[in-house]
Amino acid sequence: MSVNPKVNSQAQTPPALTRWLVLAGCMLIVDQLTKLWFDSSLRYGERLKVLPFFDFTLLYNPGAAFSFLADQAGWQRWFFTVLGLGAAGFILWMMHKNRTQTRLLLALSLILSGALGNVIDRVAYGHVIDFLLFYWQNWYYPAFNIADSCITLGAILLILDEVLRLRGRHATAT
Repeated sequence: MSVNPKVNSQAQTPPALTRWLVLAGCMLIVDQLTKLWFDSSLRYGERLKVLPFFDFTLLYNPGAAFSFLADQAGWQRWFFTVLGLGAAGFILWMMHKNRTQTRLLLALSLILSGALGNVIDRVAYGHVIDFLLFYWQNWYYPAFNIADSCITLGAILLILDEVLRLRGRHATAT
């Protein structure tokens, strides 16, 4: 009986998702530790000047991105919690289905960590803790946190992954 050297048992099974889940877990820990540090080190609304266009601050956001629905009576806390948990479930399913796509898995890992980081805040505190503030003169970008940064970076990578995938298909089709 001869063994075909080209057949590799590892090539037949998709790679494990462990490293991507570890990455998501590490980013989740960084997010939570930074939120705890700023929440215990600054008073609400306090600002520490870092650069002429960047401050550390402590703000609470009961809404979503850009304080969307922040002025509501409290139902948004649970709505965004369920939405975040649903997104996490969908992301885990997508990661399982696309185990060989490194760029996609990186993007999804970052988005997963950010979604869960903000869900933890909503459940534990009823709001998301924000502490990064960029501004220029009288213009201010809404304060955000590491979880928001992970979501944004993950979304950018997701778009880049799709563009590069479509370009690759286009190049092979012509």
